[in-house]
Amino acid sequence: MKREIKLSKRTMRKLDSLLVYLEEEWSTNAKHEFVMKLDKSLKQIQKLPDSFPESEKIRGLRKCVLTKQTT
Repeated sequence: MKREIKLSKRTMRKLDSLLVYLEEEWSTNAKHEFVMKLDKSLKQIQKLPDSFPESEKIRGLRKCVLTKQTT
């Protein structure tokens, strides 16, 4: 069963900023590649949330490493 994924307002703001940064400082292709990795990871979390470590501070929050710089 797929679960609903909720992103906090803070997460959405940070994601928006990151996407703008990637496009301005790197390239549209870099932004696209990041979005593809993010989408793939979100689908994995949706299908198998227990395969990702749960936050020690916030119950139900999962952690996933997308790149060396982004968790």
